[in-house]
Amino acid sequence: MAEDWDRSDGGTYVRDADARARIKDRAHEREMRQGKKRIGNAPVVVDAKKELERLKSLRRRAIVRRVITLCFVIVSAFLQAYAIQVFVQPAGLLSSGFTGLAILVDRITSMFGFSFPTSLGMIVFNIPVAILCWKSISKRFVVFSMIQVFLSSTLLRFMDFDPMLREPVLLVVFGGFIYGLAIAIALRGGASTAGTDFISLMVSNKTGKSIWGFIFAGNCVMLLIFGYLFGWTSAAFSIIFQFISTKTIETFYHRYDRMTLRITTKKPDEVLEAYTEKFRHGSSCFEVIGGYSRKTYWIIETVVSSYEVGEIVALVRAHDDHAVINVFRSEDFFGRFYRGPVD
Repeated sequence: MAEDWDRSDGGTYVRDADARARIKDRAHEREMRQGKKRIGNAPVVVDAKKELERLKSLRRRAIVRRVITLCFVIVSAFLQAYAIQVFVQPAGLLSSGFTGLAILVDRITSMFGFSFPTSLGMIVFNIPVAILCWKSISKRFVVFSMIQVFLSSTLLRFMDFDPMLREPVLLVVFGGFIYGLAIAIALRGGASTAGTDFISLMVSNKTGKSIWGFIFAGNCVMLLIFGYLFGWTSAAFSIIFQFISTKTIETFYHRYDRMTLRITTKKPDEVLEAYTEKFRHGSSCFEVIGGYSRKTYWIIETVVSSYEVGEIVALVRAHDDHAVINVFRSEDFFGRFYRGPVD
């Protein structure tokens, strides 16, 4: 019969299971008293000059990311205003979310002889939600999303884009694609078109639950009102428009995809400490031998959300510029997985 054997502190092998458990408990207590055990063999040497340069480099990268986000927001706002003027309004369509609500209110007020412009409604409906969610979600996310809303509203109010097509089906198809692309660009840049994105993130952060089912129900109610007042053909075209825009977002924005990172490094402690401080995902680390060099390396393996990959790669490179990082898609994942708020 095969049995497990453990060696005690004195070097003898212990056969009794209870004795083995007590020995392991004592060893664990000693390790906890001594502090966290380092993985690598090299002593920690802090170079103040290099550390200062690293911090400056991280700060510059943060500024660059903000500039990139602003550029994405500007492009997104232009495309959204363009899609509304060139495709949505000529075809009499209704988009989803707070922009769709603004369009619906504009159409309804026009029936009574006065107008509550879509551009004004986009701002009026989003400001209270932004104030409500300010303390519950990323402030940077709120600021850039509201910049997107104000820009698209301004462009919609003062720019004049002429319709390019007359065929309703073409307006629906191309309009849905461009409108979805505008939203995807904002999301890829770390912002959004505000509205329901704010509400869903706030509820998710506070309760851990998703309310997209309620948001979908709200969009259905708007479509029913829209169809009853302005014709079911327009409502049917609006459903197709929203479907195409949603599929376009899913094509270009993969926040909910999971990726596996396999990091090969000679500085496991530095990389792991920086990684676990910034991200809340678990990881595994094991020692390996290089096939060609026969040198000792460590492999860190972790599963993350796809939108985090770029930032993690930059973080690893900042601590070990010789690290080799392999990224591949995780088809399935079983177990608890932390999905951080958008920042």
